[in-house]
Amino acid sequence: MPFPMTSRRWLWLFLLVLGGAFCWQLGSWGPLDSSEARYAEIGREMLTGGDWLHPRLLGIQHFHKPPLTYWLTAAGLGLFGVNTVGVRLLPVLAVLLQVGLVYALGLLLFGNDRARALAAAVIYGTLPVVLISALNVTTDVYLATLELAAAYGILRYYHDGGRRWLYLFWLGLGLAFLTKGPVGFVLPLMAVAGAYFRVPAAERTGPARRPFTVHHVLGLGLFLVVGLSWYGYLVAENPAFVRYFLYEHTVERFASADTFNRSKPWWFYLLLAPAVSLPWAVALVVRAARTPWATVPRQWRNVLIFWVLVPLLFFSLSSSKLLFYVLPIFPGVALLTTYYLGRCTEAMLHRWYVGILAFFGLLLGALCVLPIFAAVFELGLELRPLTSLWPAVGVVVLVLTLSMWDQVRIAPRLLAGTVIFTVFLLLSAKPIMQQNELTFNGSRPLAEFITQQGLQTRPIVVYNQLMPSLAFELGTLPVFLHDGNINLDRETKFEPGTSWHRYLLYFDQSEAELHWLLASKPVLLIKGELRPERNWLLQSFTHQEKLGEWTVYW
Repeated sequence: MPFPMTSRRWLWLFLLVLGGAFCWQLGSWGPLDSSEARYAEIGREMLTGGDWLHPRLLGIQHFHKPPLTYWLTAAGLGLFGVNTVGVRLLPVLAVLLQVGLVYALGLLLFGNDRARALAAAVIYGTLPVVLISALNVTTDVYLATLELAAAYGILRYYHDGGRRWLYLFWLGLGLAFLTKGPVGFVLPLMAVAGAYFRVPAAERTGPARRPFTVHHVLGLGLFLVVGLSWYGYLVAENPAFVRYFLYEHTVERFASADTFNRSKPWWFYLLLAPAVSLPWAVALVVRAARTPWATVPRQWRNVLIFWVLVPLLFFSLSSSKLLFYVLPIFPGVALLTTYYLGRCTEAMLHRWYVGILAFFGLLLGALCVLPIFAAVFELGLELRPLTSLWPAVGVVVLVLTLSMWDQVRIAPRLLAGTVIFTVFLLLSAKPIMQQNELTFNGSRPLAEFITQQGLQTRPIVVYNQLMPSLAFELGTLPVFLHDGNINLDRETKFEPGTSWHRYLLYFDQSEAELHWLLASKPVLLIKGELRPERNWLLQSFTHQEKLGEWTVYW
């Protein structure tokens, strides 16, 4: 090795390689409906409209989330252009910052052991769920970053003192609250509990306690100003926001899955969390099960309990479930995996090395033959033969690197193989996304067709589907025709007037407006089959084109 694993240069090299793999062809496919495109379009409308306090989605005020994600998306669009790169680049940087924070937390928990901190950072940065979160814009990627920053701030304060770390804790909490409300407290508070719950003084990384000072009060004040100012502004503007935020978007979201159509069984995360952290989840579960509980230091027991199990239980009790809600548990997963594998002998670690690298090789091999399977079987994917190029190169690079590298120790070989696999996985996935954009709910092919036909100046009407991705791609607001799809239900109670009718028409309540719209020679987009009783909508159109499940009429 050119320098030892204890060198920070390995961390910077890993961040550089991972960042390059993320950024390669980052904008080769457009924002995907619904979540990513929703944030992209709100950011675009915020940037073009200049109203940074009242987020709007497709011309209608949208307060489902606090505004920090929208602000960052708008800032990305302003800095890097109103395009997909502008949407995705800041989330990528947020994930790279998460990797750095996991490294910093590893230094604290592993007693300044840089090699193990590096291993935790590499494991975290290559988890499938983390890779997906970097390329799919949601509030959760920013929330995870801010929670990690707050957790690191308070643990560093316990370890070294220094008021700047205390302020980092309170600032991280405030920004997390401005990102997703009270759920932003979960990981930082669990980190506090894990640092002190029954941990003997001899095992603590810092002193038994820190005295209460005026900086605690000032830090709390910083949290209140940062975290609550936007809420306070809206409540002062309209008192109805009190119930809206406290009940409809906190209590109801947690207790009722029907509120936002995200119902999942209680065991959803118990299966999904291990699946999206393969193969490391297998190593963690097996090694934890085979390690006597009494031999595990209290600090690491607490990381398992408070950083992983308690948050997993908390989110499992919620009726509303989505994959990225449990992102805060995965720093704990990476740190624990590093701890348990670090207890292995070289012979035991070699067995894990062989199994994990075989798993990586099988996945890349499967991607090599995926175009053949897509051609033979009805997978719903369209893949060109050259799609196999990147995974094939990945297999060759993986084999050559590990066979020609004369590194004796297993850990560096395992980490190097993991990074190589992750890079080529990212390079292989992007052409698949680009070639199947309509299948994955993107709208760029539709927007490109409309533009090529010179139809972009006409009114665009979308029948019974919510498509913020199309608005983002065209840079204009379509008219959405509501005909019973609950995904088109919008909260218009905070609208000061009726101007929102220009963007949303209810089929059975806007007959006059609909006939006027059809007379203005619009472009009509219909997904799937039109109901027979609605066929009269097509009478004025002379041309049509089929694009995937969509039909474009003009």
